[in-house]
Amino acid sequence: MTLDKSLRIRTGSLSDRNVLTRIERLKKLEETDRWAEGDSVFGLAKVRVEKLALKRKKKVKKEEDELLEGAALEEGAEATEAGAPDGAAENES
Repeated sequence: MTLDKSLRIRTGSLSDRNVLTRIERLKKLEETDRWAEGDSVFGLAKVRVEKLALKRKKKVKKEEDELLEGAALEEGAEATEAGAPDGAAENES
């Protein structure tokens, strides 16, 4: 049996969760030495949920654009070194 399109979760519609499961909370507390093995799992301390930053993708994209521009400039320089100027190639046809 298949799911209806309206019931599917799209990756763009996922948002940050503001509640951690008990296991996730225990892992975070263990990392900060606020909980040890054998301690009670009831009445746990609050744990801040860190949000992910999405700005990294833009930075990577800028670097790729710079590389592409550099490659285009190199190709243009090779074309002018190879012979006729750009306008002469259009007049021949």
